[in-house]
Amino acid sequence: MPAAGPRSSPGTATRTQLNIGRALPFLVLFLTALADLLTSDQERFDHLLVAAPALAAVTWSVRGTLGIGLLTMAVRVLLSFDRGGDPLPELLTSETVIACVTAAAAWISRVRTRYERDLRELTAVAEVVQRVVLRPLPRRLGRFELHLLYVAAAAKARIGGDFYEAVKVPGAVRVMLGDVQGKGLGAVETASVLLGAFRAAVHDAEDLAVLADRLDEGLARYGAWDPDSDAAERFATVVLVELPDDRDVVRLLSCGHPAPLLQHGTGVAPVRFADPSLPVNLAGLADSRHRIEEVPFGPGDRLLLYTDGVSETRDRAGTFYPLEARLRGWGREPSDGLLELLHRDLTAYGGKGPDDDVAALLVVRPPDAP
Repeated sequence: MPAAGPRSSPGTATRTQLNIGRALPFLVLFLTALADLLTSDQERFDHLLVAAPALAAVTWSVRGTLGIGLLTMAVRVLLSFDRGGDPLPELLTSETVIACVTAAAAWISRVRTRYERDLRELTAVAEVVQRVVLRPLPRRLGRFELHLLYVAAAAKARIGGDFYEAVKVPGAVRVMLGDVQGKGLGAVETASVLLGAFRAAVHDAEDLAVLADRLDEGLARYGAWDPDSDAAERFATVVLVELPDDRDVVRLLSCGHPAPLLQHGTGVAPVRFADPSLPVNLAGLADSRHRIEEVPFGPGDRLLLYTDGVSETRDRAGTFYPLEARLRGWGREPSDGLLELLHRDLTAYGGKGPDDDVAALLVVRPPDAP
């Protein structure tokens, strides 16, 4: 998942948990045998041996589980010899119970390993889809730096209803950040349609107003092509940004999206939209023309685009996240670590994982840019 700054990989923790899980069956065998050897014949613990093959099914392969089951049966026989030999019916009963548990554990291990293989294949497919739909952004386009934070709300998901794109076109850099209404696969489908429309039109559109119209047209055409699609019923808020190469300004157009925050020095203020447009796929409900805002954007300035997954994060008391105040307090933080700081602060503020997709894109005009 694209994110700002380096992230600690869960691989080390996962390997540690796997090693502990693999060692548990042997630990059960050792402790059970030790307890049985150190206590009197009246206090027997060998009935606990069946836990070893049962635990093996969690982390071991089918062969490994069967091997641990055979080892458990051998340990049961050795403990019987230590007591001078158990009656044959009792020994056979114990061995049969261990064999049955081992067979069941081997079946569970087989099901688990097939599920893990399927999950690895699905994860690989999801990574390919992510690279196609939500491509990683370059750290620099033209004279501008780009820093991205993207976290899908769904557990283990890599793509959600938030979407982004940045493209270098002749004479400028154009950026889009948006948020599809709702969640789930329908939101992902809508996001992919809008991304396709943006990429198809971004080089040829005369200005941001034309580009916004192309987004509406793209979603409308998709709905006509597939009327049963959930995407045809959804709308999306979008903010479009144009950064000219030859002027120290930024042009913005909002289709119902939260206003970006512009930082100049340590001062932070939202961009004021005198007449924001309707969200994409709702433009047909009213006759309105798109209005483009133009504000200064010089060396050292930063522009934060974000979705409502950031601004509408709540604490336990239900108070919204104070994004503008936070950004003002982080005025001297380096750009390459700002969104990682934002992500940690959002997690701490909300007290749990995100309830909505979170996307934030920081556009920076470096002070040393020519």
